[in-house]
Amino acid sequence: MDLINDFRDKELILTLSSLIKKESKKPLNIMEICGGHTHSIMKFALPDLVGKNINFIHGPGCPVCVMPRSRIDEACKLAALEGVVFCTLADMLRVPGSYTSLQKLRAQGHDIRALYTPLDALKIAKQNPDKNVIFFAIGFETTTPMSANLVEKTIEQGIKNLYFHINHVTVPAPVRAIMQDENVNIDAFLGPSHVSVITGSEIYKELSEEFARSIAISGFEPLDIMASVLNLVRQQNLGTHEVYNEYERVVSKNGNLKAKELIAKYFIPCDFEWRGLGVIKDSGMRLRDEYAHLDARRKFDCNVASKGESKACICGKILRGQAKPFECKVFAKACTPQNPIGSCMVSSEGACAAYFKYAKRIS
Repeated sequence: MDLINDFRDKELILTLSSLIKKESKKPLNIMEICGGHTHSIMKFALPDLVGKNINFIHGPGCPVCVMPRSRIDEACKLAALEGVVFCTLADMLRVPGSYTSLQKLRAQGHDIRALYTPLDALKIAKQNPDKNVIFFAIGFETTTPMSANLVEKTIEQGIKNLYFHINHVTVPAPVRAIMQDENVNIDAFLGPSHVSVITGSEIYKELSEEFARSIAISGFEPLDIMASVLNLVRQQNLGTHEVYNEYERVVSKNGNLKAKELIAKYFIPCDFEWRGLGVIKDSGMRLRDEYAHLDARRKFDCNVASKGESKACICGKILRGQAKPFECKVFAKACTPQNPIGSCMVSSEGACAAYFKYAKRIS
């Protein structure tokens, strides 16, 4: 099996397109939770292939996009400290804080590094024993095991100068928060791909039953998404609300048990503030108390006075599924990937970045 070309087969995609258009009888608002799905949907022009009844709604599935300004400000404060090597993922460098960004601070001479893998932080800490190395960890359940593995290796190798600013978040909590909004207009969900590899498909069953919504866990390729949409259309016609695992070639019922055990060993749930969604109970992760000596938020002063979000930016509404990028007055004008005003334009998984790259003339 060719895991790319076989899932981009033109004839099969067009066959699914015909079936979706034929079987879709009424409007169906589908929120794709993952930013990777948003990019695939726009890249392959899937809105043109699913017919007029299908409306894709973009959700809070981009870890960079949902990071609140206060956390960005904390990162900037830590990165500007003397004797600190600050490490994070590349997209985080460009997200605007209240007063500056990590990218601007790096241009001013601060030692801020974009990592390809969290384990690079180990090398950096060993190479700089006289510096405090801070790893700003982000991501959903997909990347949380990697941070847990880094914590474990830090302890095992007796590294004393590596600290963690943990910003990991979970998928079910924001979905529940969105569904509890009185203005919600979502009929079904495309479940995330990589997250589900870790969590398994069973994690969505409670959400599906609680809100009577069908959920199709989908791969990223156009054939995956089209097959998932067809399933959601058929569930709508039958009046069922089940979890469908289209991505069975990778996702199992219970997920990666070893990865989940590693997460539970070092992290516990905590309340977390989401951009556009506010504070959601038990939606984030933090280090367990027994590893407090590794926690950058406890080791260093992280108190910040953050400004409110830009009034021109509607990232918050986009992340709640209440607006699309082209509804923003500054989209593709004052706000571009080269000069991002909001986080949804910064991240490679952001909805605004997807629209700018593939469909900025949509109106």
